[in-house]
Amino acid sequence: MDKTAIRNAATVIVLRDRKTDPHILMGQRGAKAAFMPNKFVFPGGAVDADDARIPLARPLPRVCRDRLAEQCTKDISHALAAAAVRELWEETGQILGQTGTWPVDPPDDWSDFADTGHVPTANALQFVFRAITPPGRPRRFDARFFLLDADALVSDLDDFSSAHDELSHLQWIPLKKAREFDLPFITEVVLAEVEGRLHDTAPPYSVPFFKNDDEESLFLRLKGRSPDARDE
Repeated sequence: MDKTAIRNAATVIVLRDRKTDPHILMGQRGAKAAFMPNKFVFPGGAVDADDARIPLARPLPRVCRDRLAEQCTKDISHALAAAAVRELWEETGQILGQTGTWPVDPPDDWSDFADTGHVPTANALQFVFRAITPPGRPRRFDARFFLLDADALVSDLDDFSSAHDELSHLQWIPLKKAREFDLPFITEVVLAEVEGRLHDTAPPYSVPFFKNDDEESLFLRLKGRSPDARDE
């Protein structure tokens, strides 16, 4: 694998008790991790080749798919949504899906998820942020951040026993206390975006995009489709 290549990635911000006492699900990366060691992060990771062919019982909202397709050479919104579900499962043991039978044989990376008796769903994921890792880092990702209300999960919110140990100290952190933890800079920026969306449960019309490439760093907004596509 070319370690200098920018890999597509999906990150999930799970928000619990949104209207009363908001908490977010985070864990700590290992001290020997090549990327962001020791930092507290949201669950997430790189898109795998198999993610593009994973069946989604319910797709992403149309406006999210449209925004994900902007500033891209091809539409990988399906793969990103599947990667978000898979990474959430692998790193926390939480299930975003519905009871059902897979129409295809699941790839190896998905076999444990399929064994729970669920097919992944993406309709509750909301694309809210995008950022490319700046040059000079040991790993670079084009990360799409998805906001997810914890009520959409079908698993026990306090049971992390099925997690694959990629993150330690998994916990629900009060949103107002999250900045007391050792966070990556971009996570702090995303937290501000989440705080601004606590009272708006619909996908945003436009999405912030930190575009860091070898020539320049830009702050853009992905504008998506018109509001009439919001609920599709």
